[in-house]
Amino acid sequence: MARRERRILTADQSEAPLLVVEDLATRFRTPNGLVRAVDGVSLTLERGRTLGVVGESGSGKTVLSRSIMGLLTSREVEHSGSVRYRGKELLGAKPAEMRELWGTEMAMVFQDPMTSLNPVMKIGRQITEGLRYHHNLSKADARDQALELLKSVGIPDPVRRLDQYPHELSGGMRQRVTIAIALACGPHLLFADEPTTALDVTVQAQILNLLKEQQEERHMAMVLVTHDLGVVAQHADEIAVMYAGQIVERASTRTLFENVRMPYTEALLKSIPKLDEPSHTRLQVIGGRPPDLINPPAGCRFAPRCPYAQERCLTEQPPLVEAETPGHEYRCWFPVGTAKGAEALERNLAEGDAAAVAAVTGDSTAAERVTAAATTNDDQGGQA
Repeated sequence: MARRERRILTADQSEAPLLVVEDLATRFRTPNGLVRAVDGVSLTLERGRTLGVVGESGSGKTVLSRSIMGLLTSREVEHSGSVRYRGKELLGAKPAEMRELWGTEMAMVFQDPMTSLNPVMKIGRQITEGLRYHHNLSKADARDQALELLKSVGIPDPVRRLDQYPHELSGGMRQRVTIAIALACGPHLLFADEPTTALDVTVQAQILNLLKEQQEERHMAMVLVTHDLGVVAQHADEIAVMYAGQIVERASTRTLFENVRMPYTEALLKSIPKLDEPSHTRLQVIGGRPPDLINPPAGCRFAPRCPYAQERCLTEQPPLVEAETPGHEYRCWFPVGTAKGAEALERNLAEGDAAAVAAVTGDSTAAERVTAAATTNDDQGGQA
C-alpha cells in the first residue's frame, strides 16, 4: 500500500485545490442523437469542504459525479474538458490507474444501497474486499477493521451484522454499510449521491449527520448530490445549482440563500415546504419540464419555464457572470433581485404569462398551462 500511496501523492500540492474541473462535458450516443448530459461544467473543491450539487432529476448531477470518478466507460459515452485531482489529470486515465484511486483517494456513497450492495455476499466480505486489496491486510485484520467501521457508522450489534446479507438489514442500516464501505480505505474525496433517498425523515437526518461527522473527523472533501435545497442548507459550504446539464448558479451557502439571482434557484427555494404555513397548504411547483438534451433550446435552457423570460432569453444563451459578492456566479439575463429582473417580471404579469402568474401567486392551474405548452411543443418538434 505504501508504494501505491507514494505514487499517487507525488502530485499533491498543499496550497492547490483538491479537485479542479474545467469545462467538463459528458455526452451519450443514442439512436436519436447525442444527449448532452453534462455541458461545460467547471468547479473547484478544497479538502475539508462540502459542495452541494442541487437540481431536479435529469439535471446532470449524478452523471457529473460519475464522470469525475471515471465510472462512465462505455463506448457510447464521450468526455471532453479536464478533471484534475491533486494535480493529476483523470479524464482519459486507464481503468487500472483509476482503480488505484478508487477507495483510497475517492469513493462514492451510491443512491440506492439495495442495488449497490451485492445481495449474495455477506456484509463483512463487502467491507473487507477494499481493505485487503489496497492495504494488503490479512483476513483477520481486515475483519477487525470492518468491525470498527461498522461501529463508527452507528450499526448496532456490529459483530452479528458482519455475517448478515443486505436483505437482512433495514434501509437505514444498509445505507450506513455503504458509507462504511466508502470510508474503509480513508478517501480524501467522497461523493454522496442522494444518500437519503427512500429513507424516512428521522433516518435521513441521522445519515446526513453521520456523513458530516465522518467528514470532519477525516478532513475529507465531499460532494453532496441532492434535489433538496433544505439538505444542502445545513450540510454544504458551497452550492452549485444544475439545470439541463449546466451550472446555472454557484455561491457559498449563505450567499445563495440571501441573494438568489437565477430564477431557477428561486423556484427551487419556493418549492420547499414551510413549517409556518397552515396544514394542507398546496406546495408550489415549477411548471413545465426540463428541455430535451438532444436538441436543447438555443437560448437559456430554463426560459420556457421562467417567469422572468424575455425575447432575448429565447435566442441567446446567458454566460456565467459574477454577482456583486465574490465567488457568486449565475447564468441569467434578467436576474432575480435586480431592477432588470423586476421589470421583466412585471411585464410578464401584465401580459398574463402563465409562468409568471404561477411563480407569484402559486397558482397550480397556471403551472399546469406551462406544462401543457411544453408537451405541445415537444409533440410538434417530434412530428417535425
